[in-house]
Amino acid sequence: MFKTLRYNSRCSQAYNFLYTHSFHRVRYIMAEASKGKNDSVHEQRQDPILAEEIEGTSKPEVSNKAFASKRTNAFAELMSAKKPKPSTKPATPSLKPAKRGFDARSGLGVYIEHPEKNPEGLVVEYDDDFVVVNDKFPKASVHLLLIPRNPDYYTQHPLSLLSSNGPFRAEVLKRVVRLKHLAASELRRKYGRCSASDAPYQAALGDLMSQDDPPTPSERDEKLPPGRDWLAEIKAGAHTHPSMNHMHIHVMSRDMHSPCMKHKKHYLSFNSSFFVEVDEFPLDERSDRFHPGEWPSWDMKCWRCGENYQNKFARLKEHLGEEFEAWKKE
Repeated sequence: MFKTLRYNSRCSQAYNFLYTHSFHRVRYIMAEASKGKNDSVHEQRQDPILAEEIEGTSKPEVSNKAFASKRTNAFAELMSAKKPKPSTKPATPSLKPAKRGFDARSGLGVYIEHPEKNPEGLVVEYDDDFVVVNDKFPKASVHLLLIPRNPDYYTQHPLSLLSSNGPFRAEVLKRVVRLKHLAASELRRKYGRCSASDAPYQAALGDLMSQDDPPTPSERDEKLPPGRDWLAEIKAGAHTHPSMNHMHIHVMSRDMHSPCMKHKKHYLSFNSSFFVEVDEFPLDERSDRFHPGEWPSWDMKCWRCGENYQNKFARLKEHLGEEFEAWKKE
């Protein structure tokens, strides 16, 4: 586990959790070879993200820092992790080499090398083996990336690695299960109060937490009705043609509601066979999933109702906004 969950019994807010954590400082040497500057025109056409995102020149239109709320939960506490305070010891002469930059397609390397510095405020949690960050350009209400820190792993293609390395796949699956629950908790925090099926849970939670002596988390969970199944709204997987060099797994809500979701390839990359979900592994080495072909030309179908919008992204985007409002109220 990355961090230990504790409960603050003095707080009367519904989701008031506190996380304690110790930062592990580990540095791995990055691979020298880089494909970013030598991508062919065909490869760029197959990228699920736009060139401006690869270059990092387009600023996200929504904040990826802590989700603001009067009611905090485990996810929100993780999202608001601060940069560790500097040591009080006198500074000693440093022989460290000058800071090394990363080319466009190796941008995830900064989170792998120095997660303790919380680059761009996007690091959620980390340990010696993995780092979890908020996607800089999220394509849904909740969008996390699980990135291995071992160069033996992060330099490999995700489909090949997850299909051929059983122990690594088992570790990824274990962590994905935990991250799915974390993401589901954040969805409940964001939309639970406007969800009809979550109303019994929200009402019972409010009653419990307004007591003079609120129950502990374990006691509370036993007393609360299940409410809406937010976990069913979370998916996890990898792209068949990743845009970034470092191997990573997406853990995200399926609503596709984000200002950063603004291109046909954005949508198709998460809502077609181009996206391989973690429970589909291992793949046969002869599987067609390794070779998606001209996937950007595929039709776009609404993830919720199945209506086919073919190549009309503007119409789909408008429709997704309507579906989102209905979905969060279910």
